[in-house]
Amino acid sequence: MSLPTGRDRGTLLLAFLSGLSINGTFSVLFSSLVPFSIFPLIALGLSAWCLHQRYLNRSMPDGMPPLAAGFFLLGILLYSAIVRAEYPAIGSNFIPTVLMVALVFWLVLRLKRNR
Repeated sequence: MSLPTGRDRGTLLLAFLSGLSINGTFSVLFSSLVPFSIFPLIALGLSAWCLHQRYLNRSMPDGMPPLAAGFFLLGILLYSAIVRAEYPAIGSNFIPTVLMVALVFWLVLRLKRNR
C-alpha cells in the first residue's frame, strides 16, 4: 500500500472525528460534570453517516482498516485527555495521554512502512 491518497485521508479524518464525537456524546450524556450540548450528537450522526457512505461507495485499500481503527481510537483518547484536563474532578489524564502518544508513534510507523 502506498501513502494514503486524498480519498483515503478523508476516511482517516472521518474515523478520527467519529472517535472524538462518540466520546463527546458519551461524556455529554453520562457525565454530570460536562455540560450538555447537542453538537457531539450531530457530529456523531454526520461522521457515522459519511463513513457508511464511503464504505458503500468505495473499496478500502489493503492496510486501511487498522489505520482507520487507530485514528478512531486516537480521537477517543484525545477527547478523553482534553476533558480530563478541563475537568480534573473526573480523574487524571495521564493514561489517555500516554496511550495516545504510543498510538501516534504506531500510526506514524505504519504510515511510513506502507510507503
